[in-house]
Amino acid sequence: MSSLPDGIYRVTRLETVLRSARWEFAEREAARIDAHWARALAQKPKMFDGTVLLLRDPELVATPEGEVLRGAFFATAFRNFVAWLAFGAPASGAYNCFSMAALRARDGAFLLGEMGADTMNAGQIYFAAGTPDLSDVFGESVDLAASVAREMEEETGFSPQEAPPGPGWRVIVAGARIACIQERRLALNAEEALARAAVFIAREKDPELARLHAARGPQDIDAARMPGFVQLYLRDAFANQPCG
Repeated sequence: MSSLPDGIYRVTRLETVLRSARWEFAEREAARIDAHWARALAQKPKMFDGTVLLLRDPELVATPEGEVLRGAFFATAFRNFVAWLAFGAPASGAYNCFSMAALRARDGAFLLGEMGADTMNAGQIYFAAGTPDLSDVFGESVDLAASVAREMEEETGFSPQEAPPGPGWRVIVAGARIACIQERRLALNAEEALARAAVFIAREKDPELARLHAARGPQDIDAARMPGFVQLYLRDAFANQPCG
């Protein structure tokens, strides 16, 4: 479905912009989308129909510094996005492109969040992430690095200064989904980080996460609750990126 073959890519940087565009899927399916949203709200009334950004025209471009992911985002209502996913992400020229924080503790364990009961993907286990929105737009640029830093702090309580990024990105393409994953290192070991995150989550009025989980090796990959692209990242990281 994507113009990029499915797989995992090493990318030096992301260069994405915001462009105004019609989304024919949302116009054509408006009545069906509204009905789906009404049903979704009946089940999870805390969901908010804000504005999110979806990607068009993704491409990997070779540069002297390494490969760069480029593309143009457009704005749409969250209800359109949710329905598009529920309808199987039909081909529409749109891609769900987002950034994720692969939090890694001092002892090498990765820290992933279990989504809370009121979220769209309750019970699923992800790295801290979020679909980009208008707060991630600076001028005409969509800053996915700023997006991942914000989401990490909002979901886990760890600030960008406490968990600085490593170089580059791992971009995982899976059909209509493009996950841009940035490793971020903590000075805490896994148990210390889990304990601190638990305190932060307990203090939140409406936490996005139920808890954090530690993945110390392939044996901790949860095939039932971790999306395939998260599993792919972890296997690649444990095999090729020893913590040191």
